[in-house]
Amino acid sequence: MSEALIQQLSLLPDYGTAHLQLSLTALFCGVAFSVPLGVWITRNPRLEPAVLGAASVLQTVPSLALLALMVPLLAGLGVLLSGLGIELRSIGFLPAVVALSLYSILPILRNTVTGVAGVDPALVEAARGVGMTDRQRLVRVELPLALPVIVAGVRTATVWVVGTATLATPVGATSLGNYIFSGLQTRNYTAVLVGSLAAALLAIGLDALVRMLERGLVERSRWRIGIAAALGIALCAYAAGAFVVSASGAGARPIRIGAKTFTEQYILSELLAEQIARETGRETRLIQSLGSTVAFDALRAGEIDVYVEYTGTTWATIMQRKDLPEDRADVLAGVEAFLAAEHGVRVVGGLGFENTYALAMRRGDAQARRIGTIGDLARHAPNLSIGGDYEFFARAEWRALESVYGLAFREERAMDSALMYQAVASGEVDVISAYSTDGRIASLDLALVEDDRGVVPPYDAIVLVSPDLVRRAPDVVAALAELNDRIDEAQMQAMNAAVDHDGESPGDVARRFLDAP
Repeated sequence: MSEALIQQLSLLPDYGTAHLQLSLTALFCGVAFSVPLGVWITRNPRLEPAVLGAASVLQTVPSLALLALMVPLLAGLGVLLSGLGIELRSIGFLPAVVALSLYSILPILRNTVTGVAGVDPALVEAARGVGMTDRQRLVRVELPLALPVIVAGVRTATVWVVGTATLATPVGATSLGNYIFSGLQTRNYTAVLVGSLAAALLAIGLDALVRMLERGLVERSRWRIGIAAALGIALCAYAAGAFVVSASGAGARPIRIGAKTFTEQYILSELLAEQIARETGRETRLIQSLGSTVAFDALRAGEIDVYVEYTGTTWATIMQRKDLPEDRADVLAGVEAFLAAEHGVRVVGGLGFENTYALAMRRGDAQARRIGTIGDLARHAPNLSIGGDYEFFARAEWRALESVYGLAFREERAMDSALMYQAVASGEVDVISAYSTDGRIASLDLALVEDDRGVVPPYDAIVLVSPDLVRRAPDVVAALAELNDRIDEAQMQAMNAAVDHDGESPGDVARRFLDAP
């Protein structure tokens, strides 16, 4: 067994348990909500089209979008409830469970309505004839007869929920999706394979368990029902026990380090964790593959303690600034003052390098078309296609580039940031929104197109810490300050290349950097 596979399998107990907890909790919530609602609809049939229609509409919302929407919704609700002394977390387990529970409603609700409504009217009338009340008829006749159909709906929901739970990673919930998101970004296909197979096996296993219960109910087989129930109770007990152990763990709370969804962020989060462990001895926990705004919102709320941000992202996205000072130091000073005044977030310092958005294309194409600047590129853009990461074409920087240079490409294609480099190298697109310190620029022989009018703001890498961490762990803040100006652009590009091109793990690369004299 290879070392890479052993390393990934060592993560499986934590990721698999977290995925099971998410799935079982969401299914329990879905059943607890949908079955009573379905029964109520059968007693009020005029409402059936409206309620089932609403559930169907909810099902059409893309699962990743539904997960992402939970973060601002719960954050807003948390603000309202904070006055009552109720703390509500807007990232992690809660938003994932809420979204997955909503996603499970339709099949369970529809099958409950179908199952109860499909009970033979003669049996219902017979129950009424022997003097049963409405409640007794429901509990003793209708629900038992409808149960196989309801369980069939739960079976469908089970497969949907287990599969969709892999998308919970960007909202901060640990799951088997951690394998997939990080693996795709770092080109670690062993991680992607382990995560995908584990999710598939979990879905198959839970589906088989629910199918056994369904068959037992249809065939009235007590031993099938007993085995299925025993296995289900054992799984729930394991998931609940692991949750209790995690929640009541002894010792100080670990320092939670966030990371966005690209290679450099994985390396830097590992580097911060190693630096904290070496200098303070404190335990750390990585929360990786977060969305850009999710990471900042989590830091501001104290749900993560530290992460690496870029001044340009804060300037354009969080501060919503459209002007651009000529000096990088002025941008950094403005960002630092804004974060402290508006959110109480401290900028520990800059790591020493800038990773800015930069348009890149194949070097041979750039030379053949004599494209050296974005001004040159604008003349050729109508005949070219451009690829960008998921958020690039919605960012203020892209709108500024379009406005100032008059860029109008033949086609704009949003894709995973790891795949866009392969896309430009293979000719699927002509230009991409690259990151200036990405190691694949050199390995794929790409040429960066100069922003000759200085439209894109500087993107100095800075370490941000939460207000809570400043108060709770000043020693950690001091340890992080030791990293100020330690990394230059060439070093960061080399570390990125070691992961993306040479296949090393982000943790190994980070430790080697700190070990270097």
